[in-house]
Amino acid sequence: MIKALVIVESPAKVKTINKILGDKFKVLSSMGHLIDLPKSTLGVDVEDNFNTRFVVVRNKQKILTSLKKEAKSKKIIYIATDPDREGEAIGWNIAQHLGSDKKFYRVVFHEITKDAVLEAFKHIKEFDVKKIDAQVARRILDRIVGYQISPLLWKKVGSRLSAGRVQSVALRLVVEREMAIKNFVPQEYWKISVDLQKKGVSELLTADLEKIADKKCELTTEMQTKEIAQKIKDEKEFIISNVSQKDVQRKPLPPLITSTLQQEAFNKLGFHTTKTMMIAQELYEGIQLGQEELTGLITYMRTDSVNLSKEAIAKVRHLIERDYSKKYIPETPNVYKSKKSAQEAHEAIRPTEVMRKPETIQQFLTPEQYKLYDLIWKRFVSCQMTPAIYQQKRIEITAGEFLFATSGSTLVFDGYQILDRESRADEEKKDLSPYLKDDRLNLKEIHPSQHFTKPPARYSEGSLVKTLEEAGIGRPSTYASIIQTLVLRNYVIRERGYFMATELGIKICELLIEYFPKIMDIGFTASMEENLDMVEEGQLEYVKLLHEFYQPFKEELDYAMNTIVKTQNLIDKVCPQCGKQMSIKWGRKGKFLSCSGFPECKFAAPFSTGVKCPEPGCSGELVERRSKRGMTFYGCSRFPECTHISNKLPSSS
Repeated sequence: MIKALVIVESPAKVKTINKILGDKFKVLSSMGHLIDLPKSTLGVDVEDNFNTRFVVVRNKQKILTSLKKEAKSKKIIYIATDPDREGEAIGWNIAQHLGSDKKFYRVVFHEITKDAVLEAFKHIKEFDVKKIDAQVARRILDRIVGYQISPLLWKKVGSRLSAGRVQSVALRLVVEREMAIKNFVPQEYWKISVDLQKKGVSELLTADLEKIADKKCELTTEMQTKEIAQKIKDEKEFIISNVSQKDVQRKPLPPLITSTLQQEAFNKLGFHTTKTMMIAQELYEGIQLGQEELTGLITYMRTDSVNLSKEAIAKVRHLIERDYSKKYIPETPNVYKSKKSAQEAHEAIRPTEVMRKPETIQQFLTPEQYKLYDLIWKRFVSCQMTPAIYQQKRIEITAGEFLFATSGSTLVFDGYQILDRESRADEEKKDLSPYLKDDRLNLKEIHPSQHFTKPPARYSEGSLVKTLEEAGIGRPSTYASIIQTLVLRNYVIRERGYFMATELGIKICELLIEYFPKIMDIGFTASMEENLDMVEEGQLEYVKLLHEFYQPFKEELDYAMNTIVKTQNLIDKVCPQCGKQMSIKWGRKGKFLSCSGFPECKFAAPFSTGVKCPEPGCSGELVERRSKRGMTFYGCSRFPECTHISNKLPSSS
């Protein structure tokens, strides 16, 4: 019996989907991209309507040969690659290499469950040519920018450096934040709070000075603050002049999409974006739950849509009523609006089976898988629950010309927050019930305090993803790779969970802004993403998009090629081999020393931090190095004779 052939991307899906489809199908994996632009040449004819030369990826030839062998006897082949632009293009490219005499059907599912997969095979599709065009256009844009700008970086800064169309704009964000921190000048300001007491109440009431003579209180010096504090001390009466109270609804957040999953996983779990997507992929592709078959636990994790299926909403409403009661269910399901660019056919990230509570499958998951699944499950359930209700109370206290105020909130109804006690941990626990209008209070203590304005915070993985999304830079599926690329190229480093631009990253950014202002313009990059969306929607021809992009880019490129001059950063050291001056150069792993006589003399040495190696008897100095994963560490310049390494740079002795 000839089995029907099904081709998926990931090998992890093969076993799961094969079991679902049964013996009449044979499922094979393409192991991701099989076809791409060549590595050694541009592969795009910019003079002839951007015709491309796609080739078989060098280390994937055996996989393609194997697929061809399997496809030889098949008349119908099902392409079940991932349900996004990239998956569409991967599947299309595979189909072009398996024979023109065959019928190819596109199968799309957003969760790997029996019902979803079987339903997808009942509704087979043709390839979406518009989606393929959008992905090809993105690949061409990225190739043109990276391939044609990178040699200029080699000429001006150092060898083996590279620039990316979207990554470079993300780098600009980090560099500009670094410059803002560096140039920040703290401003001094002061605050005054008072401790007051009502007769018969043991607890003190702390309130802040807000207004003086009906004007906002702005204290900038210690002397000014002391004068005000003395005046407050001289006041005889502190009277509660106003008590206001209102109920405030705190609505649940929308279900997770790729960007918010990455933000939440970083903020709550400390996961890097790459780690988050890797674990999400595992949950999507399938986990062995005891004696059950491999089961996909979440829907597809690359999505920018907050849509939810009617079936999923019906199930979660049933669960909420069963486990929490009707008062936690809104009269009608909560509906959330996706961004304009979102692909509405997709769903948000949710559990494939909401009745599968995290604690019931915890034993089958790794600790990290459990944490991420728990995060996704709670966010999905909570998004279809009623709001939490807080009673907010504000008390104003008048003393002469001074107005003090304090406020607090009390939880009246927990609503969706019943799922997550931590979300209420930051609520102010201040009991204001004993205090009424016209109450008289006694002054117990005055607390002047000095403060300084703070510089903007460096980007964390979560805040950088949020900024990229808000600025329209990249798309959900690209955020993790953007960040990973910047780290691996040594343009940014992670410093206690936050990104800091390196000296190399700053140099690259400054050079690109000077010579390629359009490529580095955030608004221009965002408009290109919108144009790619228009290609996918059939509103714009991708060749027209490429022509409109390339002409101004070519002008900037020509100017840079004719203007950039190779420079050498000579230092006061001589080459031990030929006696010529040494120079500072840059490479993918950072700064190093090279003979100015290169390429005739190839002597090179690591760039020393000037800190002596702490190993007893070692005469070496510590140099900054980079691991394959992009992490910074410090090793001895005498390696391999001395193998000392440390994560932090010791103090110079």
